[in-house]
Amino acid sequence: MSLKNKLKNNQLTIGSWVTIGHPSVVDIMASADFEWLVVDMEHTSIDLTMAHNLIATIQANGMKALVRVSKNEEVIIKRILDMGADGIVVPMIKSKADALEAIDYAKYPPLGKRGVGLFRAQKYGLGFDGYKKWVNEELVIIAQIEHIEAVENIEEIITTDGIDGVIIGPYDLSGSMGFPGEYNRDDVKEAIAKVLKICKENNVPSGFHVIESDPSKLQQRIDEGCTFLAYSLDFFFLGDCAREGMKTIREGLN
Repeated sequence: MSLKNKLKNNQLTIGSWVTIGHPSVVDIMASADFEWLVVDMEHTSIDLTMAHNLIATIQANGMKALVRVSKNEEVIIKRILDMGADGIVVPMIKSKADALEAIDYAKYPPLGKRGVGLFRAQKYGLGFDGYKKWVNEELVIIAQIEHIEAVENIEEIITTDGIDGVIIGPYDLSGSMGFPGEYNRDDVKEAIAKVLKICKENNVPSGFHVIESDPSKLQQRIDEGCTFLAYSLDFFFLGDCAREGMKTIREGLN
């Protein structure tokens, strides 16, 4: 079943986040059986050329390639999609107007306003008609909910035709409430719970980026009803394993 259909059916799907701009990272993470990986262009040094290579490597490993674009902006969205990304995660969606803007940038007329280019996604000019059909049937657009304004407008965002699901960014959400990184505060938890509740009432996939590499943290979000889950990210997997291993070694030497 395609990722688009899993989202439509609100079925559990688990991926992760790529911040280190090297194809080897993707090859290694592919061995963990993720269904999709998000290439992060918002908070990393990954540029367009590296994003192109990472998208191709993710897909070659049998996973869906999503890209968190740097902003809700026409040029970056169409360039990433023309590279062949399976979908986009759009940061700082705060309203229905923001959601409609992202859809306009991602879809061709009459559903959107995306300009036509012929690049990797369109098989370099040989497959535009097929790609146009694919965009309408399979392209994934995820709205990132990471501001308290988005929480206040969550129902209008998730019911916007063309939005396939949402993913909560806990760090920026807590930051928008004046407490960056303090996403375990009661008021931040209440904001998150509101998003999850309204998504459930509308049968829309609710997502969460679980930063920690501790699997129990992911299970907690599954138990809360999240179905589109990003499990940690490349440098936490690497760093946490190295730190825990060295801690065990040092304790054993004492």
